Amino acid sequence: MKYAGLLVMPTGFFLTLAALVLFVDPGKQAAFVVCGVLVEALGLAVAVRGHMLNRGDARP
Repeated sequence: MKYAGLLVMPTGFFLTLAALVLFVDPGKQAAFVVCGVLVEALGLAVAVRGHMLNRGDARP
């Protein structure tokens, strides 16, 4: 799952860039930028959770 999160983060970034380039209406731009930032946050959360140890794995 950590690799999936690392792939999702650039997707949100490119979604944000595409919204800024393709949409003329500031309302649509803002909506897609917010969606892109949320996708980046989701990818970051998945990547962080993928790198965390399980509680049972930490015990010797």
